[in-house]
This record gives sequence, C-alpha cells and structure tokens, in this order.
Amino acid sequence: MYISLSWRNIWRNKKRTIIVASSVFFAVILAAVMRSAQLGSYSYMIDSSAKLFTGYLQIQGEDYWEKRSLDESIVIDKTTFDKLTKIPYVTHITPRLEAFALISHETTTKVSQVIGIEPILEDKITEVKEKLIKGTYLNNDSRGLLMGSGLAGMLKSDIGDSIVIYGQGYHGQIAAAIVPISGIVKLPFKAMNNAMILLPLPLAQEIFSCEDRITSLPILIDNIHHLEEVEESVNQLLVEGQKSMLWNEMLPDLEQNIEVDNVSGIIMLAILYIVIAFGVFGTVMMMVSERAKEFAILISVGMRRRRLLLILAIETFMVSFVGVVIGILGSMPIIFYLVHNPINLSGEMAELYDQLSIEPILNFSAQPSIFISQALVVLIIAIVTIIYPLLFVRRLDPAKTIRG
Repeated sequence: MYISLSWRNIWRNKKRTIIVASSVFFAVILAAVMRSAQLGSYSYMIDSSAKLFTGYLQIQGEDYWEKRSLDESIVIDKTTFDKLTKIPYVTHITPRLEAFALISHETTTKVSQVIGIEPILEDKITEVKEKLIKGTYLNNDSRGLLMGSGLAGMLKSDIGDSIVIYGQGYHGQIAAAIVPISGIVKLPFKAMNNAMILLPLPLAQEIFSCEDRITSLPILIDNIHHLEEVEESVNQLLVEGQKSMLWNEMLPDLEQNIEVDNVSGIIMLAILYIVIAFGVFGTVMMMVSERAKEFAILISVGMRRRRLLLILAIETFMVSFVGVVIGILGSMPIIFYLVHNPINLSGEMAELYDQLSIEPILNFSAQPSIFISQALVVLIIAIVTIIYPLLFVRRLDPAKTIRG
C-alpha cells in the first residue's frame, strides 16, 4: 500500500518529479563518463607501456635494471620458456637483448638503442610489422636490421644502405658489425623513432658475443588483476641470478602520474557530487514546502507521523532510483561508443602523452563497476536528502501550518 501510494504521489506533480529525476540522470551520466575516461586512460597507459617496453612483468638478471649491462644478461632454456608460456593468464612472452652502440653511416654517427628481437613473437606484442613503412620485415635468419624513420633521416640512409654498429659486447668484448637496412619503421614516439634499431635476436647475440643470452623476458597477461598470481608462478621457475620485476617497479614515474591523476579525478567527482547533492536537496526542500499543508491535514485527520515519514522516504527513493536507472541506461551507449571510438588527442595533451612515451589517445573503460559505483554514490546522496523531509514532518505543527 505504501509503495503504491508513494508511486501515485510522485506523479501528481510530474514536472517536479521530472526535474528531480533529470538531475540524478545527468549526474549519473557525467560521473560515469568521467570515471570511464579516467580508468580507461590508466588501463591504456599501463597496457601501452607494457607492450612497448617492459611487459606487465619481466624476467631479468639480478642487477640488470640498475647496471643495464650485457654482463647481467641471462639464459632462459627452452624447457623454462615453455613452462612460462603455459602459466595461466600469460598471453605473450618475447625475449630481448638490449644494448647501446654507436651507429654510423658515411660521415654521420649517432648513439642508438639496439634491441635483438624474436621477430614473430615481438610482432604479437608490439605489432611492429604494422609500423613498417618501407622495405621488408625481419625473420630469425635475416642478416639485416629495422631502423626508426627518424634515425634513418638523421643518418641520411635508406633501404639497402650498410650501417656500422660499434659498441661493447658481453664481458667487455668489442661489438662491431656492418649490417644492411632491411626495413624502416615509423615508431609511435619521437624518442624511439629517432634512436632505435631492431635486429633479429640470433644476429644481435652474434654481434654482442651473447650466445643464447638475453637481457630481459617481458611477459604480457590477459588482465592486470591476475598479476600477483602470475608473478608467484613465474618466481617458482627462476634460478639463482634471475629475478622478476613488475611494471610499476620499472616505470615508477608512470605509476606516480596515474596516482596523482586519480586523486585529482576523485576530487573533481567529489565536487560534482556536491553540486548534485545541493541540486537534489533544493528540489526536495521545494517539494516539502509546497506540500506542507497537505502533510498538516493528513496528521490532523489521524495519520501517524511515522507512516507519513515512511511514505516520504519511499517517494524520495523512488524518484532517485528512477533517475539512477535511466542514468545508467543512458550512459551505457555513450561509454560503449567511446570505448570503440577513442578520442585522438592533440596540442599540449598530445605532447604530454608523448613525453610519457604513450600514444596520444584518450581511451574509455566499460567496466561494470563504473556504472554500479557511480549509480550507488548518486543514489546514496539522494537518499541522504530524505533527512530534511523527515525532520520537517517531525517538527510540523498542523494547527499553525493550516492557519498559515
């Protein structure tokens, strides 16, 4: 009876009900879209950095991250590699041999990062083959290299030109070779594009005297929430002199930027919630004031105050609930569209992303928790506003109100 009566009451004044429900509706949409943009961006930043640089976790030598020396390279035998690929939630693994060397062509010399890769496995992670703009992609038997288009421009080199690689190999041995350019790639970030060379892993191991050795083994997983479980499984397969590192240990600046941005985003949401709370509260105050005589008459004819309070609480909850439900339904198509059509950033934001070595794309997330959490927060705010009409009715003097 109370529910039926409350439902009829809220639709006696349709305009007022629509105003309250609309304020909650737009609040849920704004909050959901804002949070979707935040979580989507964080997820993309981590995933993008993991694919291009570190993996979600990485196996490496005990002191490699501090020294970045080929002397800290490790050997991962085939049996261990196969066991790693079979760990639950692991999607991709690729071995890399990373070093720095002088790169020369004719009279120009540059310092470059030289990375030995397994071409097929690397392409599954970084999709480097799609970035090829000229020449041919590598395979394990290739004797050529891939060069960033920016670096190729600096060296004034092209497909077929021979590049001199000169550096230090394993245990101080001289690393020197003349390698032709097989392909030129357009890498996503200026810093990479201007200073990176990719070699087939066997050729890189030969040049740097690192037979069967690698400096890192990045591992990708299907979901970051499984990271701790995967790390435990990986650690069980490691031998002395090897360790695993998580993405946030290798990229502390990225983690810090995410944390700072998350706090600022939560503050913005809190401000939005405060605005919503005042809007709903003001509407409820207006609704209660307009119905003061109605409440006084009902109390005068014998209706108990607690029953009237219960009806008011149900009415406020119903209006808020309608707004929340419609808000969730309204935010879903917007967020799903943005998830499948991310926004390309430009200007200062694009430059900021480039400095973080992240493609300037604003991604969105469609995690169910986004809709549920924002809807619950807005609904709680609306329910809290029930306190005012409850206090109003408890203090109501029927005689004064009816005479007034």
